[in-house]
Amino acid sequence: MSASIPENYLDLFQKKAFGSFTTLLPDGSPHTTPVWVDFQNGDVWVNSAVGRQKDRDVRRDPRVAIAVIDPDNPYRYLGIRGRVHEITEEGATQHIDKMAKKYLGQDKYPYAQPGEKRVLYKIKLEHVHAMG
Repeated sequence: MSASIPENYLDLFQKKAFGSFTTLLPDGSPHTTPVWVDFQNGDVWVNSAVGRQKDRDVRRDPRVAIAVIDPDNPYRYLGIRGRVHEITEEGATQHIDKMAKKYLGQDKYPYAQPGEKRVLYKIKLEHVHAMG
């Protein structure tokens, strides 16, 4: 099953709209964190660091959900359910710099930790709910 983002909601990925990213903990309970979101080639992309809770979660269970809320109108949002179909470190550092430019206006991601390995999760959309 696949879904797509309605064209009139693609602007959310150009704005500084944060996503609430939900993964599943080992006991099945949800774990939600704010993330920067990107949309490439029909997939939602989320960038993180290897070893974080969300990284451990998606490697164990690829089912995720994301709510992307319009910063200009919080009643306009996307609700997305899908599966991480690719996990890669390739291009992840360049991608987090791109996201830092979008969200912070900075050319380089300023919060990198020594030895940190960035990772990209490419999420295949299974269900999209648009509201507002």
